[in-house]
Formats: sequence, C-alpha cells, structure tokens
Amino acid sequence: MEDLDWNQLKAFLETAQTGSLSAAARKLGLTQPTLSRQVAAIERRMGVTLFERVGKAMALTPTGLDLLEHARAMGAAAEALGLAATGRSQAVGGVVSVSATDMVAAHLLPPLVRQLRGEEPGIAIEIISSNAVNDLLRREADIAIRHVQPEQPDLIARRIGDASAGFYASQDWVAAHGHPRTAQEAAHLPFVGSDRAGQYLAYLRQHGLPLGEGSFSCYSDHNVAHWALVRQGMGIGAIMDDIARETPGVVRVLDDVPPVYFPIWLVSHRELRTSRRIQRVFEALAQGLSGSG
Repeated sequence: MEDLDWNQLKAFLETAQTGSLSAAARKLGLTQPTLSRQVAAIERRMGVTLFERVGKAMALTPTGLDLLEHARAMGAAAEALGLAATGRSQAVGGVVSVSATDMVAAHLLPPLVRQLRGEEPGIAIEIISSNAVNDLLRREADIAIRHVQPEQPDLIARRIGDASAGFYASQDWVAAHGHPRTAQEAAHLPFVGSDRAGQYLAYLRQHGLPLGEGSFSCYSDHNVAHWALVRQGMGIGAIMDDIARETPGVVRVLDDVPPVYFPIWLVSHRELRTSRRIQRVFEALAQGLSGSG
C-alpha cells in the first residue's frame, strides 16, 4: 500500500474522535465536503470501509476501530515531535476520559481530579458515569475504574487494591430506631431497596439478614439516589466505606455483620502504552485509589 497522506489520516482521526463530519471539519478548519473527500480517499486507498452513517453521526466500523489506535499513536508522535521542536517536549496536555460507576464518579474521582489538575494543568479530565466495560472497547473512554477484572484481551488492567462496603443509616434514623448491631436486631427495621426483582433482597439474605419484601421503605437502583435516600433517614443501606467516611450525618450500623470486600481494577486500552497523558492519569488514579477500602 502507498504511504498514507497525513491530511487524510487527520481527517479520519478527527471524524472518529468527534463522531461527526461537521465537527471534525470545524476543528481542522476545513469545509465539510473537503473533509468528506479526504475520508473517502483514505477508505479507497486502504480498500476498507472505516465509517457507517448512523443518522447524522459517523460510527466506526470494526476495521475503523482497529485503525483508530494506530492513527492516535501517529497523532501523539506528531504532537511530541512538534513539542520537541519548540522545546516543550516535557509538556503533557489534552483531554483524558475516565469511566467509573456512578458512586465512584460522584464521590471518589472529584478530589483526585482536583489534585491532578494542580499537578498537570494541561490535562483536562472528562468523567463518564457508566457501569459498562464496553465503553473502553468502543473508545468512549480512555480509562475505566471497575470492580471486576475485564476478560477482553485488548484491554490492559491493573488491580490496584480492594475496597470494603458496610451498612449505614443516618444519625436521625439511628436516633429514632436505635443502633442495630446484629442481623437479628435489623430483622424488623426498614431498609432502602435497590430493585423490586428480588436481587438485592437475595444479596442481603446471603449476608445473613433475615429480611423480606416488607423490609423496604423505598427503592432506587441508581446508587447516588439510593445513598441520598439513606441519608434522608429512609432506612439502612450498603455503601463503600471510603464514601461513607466522607459523608457527614451517617452512622455505621450492623457492626457484627462482616463487611463486603471487592477489588478495584484500573483498565485502559492499548493506547496506554503510547499516550503520555493517559499514562500520567492512569498512574495518578492508581496512586489515589490504591488506599480505597
């Protein structure tokens, strides 16, 4: 295959990253027809289809996803070359997207983002609240914080520690209902439910709590809303100990019920090996989250 035209490669890269021909054209300072011709030209040169139109958006094909990693590496190399030429080769900048569960995104990530911003003012962090590992495979995030080890071979994962979770209630709730310490003492007390299908009830029963459907005063399968209901005194709820310690007005209850331990995995795709800004954020998160639990 002939050498690729760098302008065509940039057209592909910006279209892939923005998901839109018009947005990519604005970023590159081109007209949309010009950009569209460049994308079509690289597809003809490579003999593959890189994009599929989904409404007004441009979605990458599997072949496009494979090429995207290499195009990003070439773009990063070009950026590094330009920085070196101007004496700024040590600068690290750009946007890094971090995906995490809603509670981690809302409670644990913001102070780490603030600290990292002070150390690396050129890096902007985008927080994505999501429970899906597939967001990495689709390149919708650069880094993900997860509680299960990913099985996909294209992902790079590091187990950075273990977190613990216990049962908590608001101080007002404890004042009204007392401080239950054993599972039996909580048998007739209200809990905040997570779902109405019985999965959360089964989870609680596995931990020795003799509860039934009538034990729940309310439900929410959204963790942030669930925790807000606990804080409002609606009942007992389970939460990560790190988050509870930073939440005023809540008390650990069911002290005799063993805490739940689960791993924390930091996950990225293969671009972690070539992007300095992703490497920097990955290591900062690993250090900041390693003490969780």
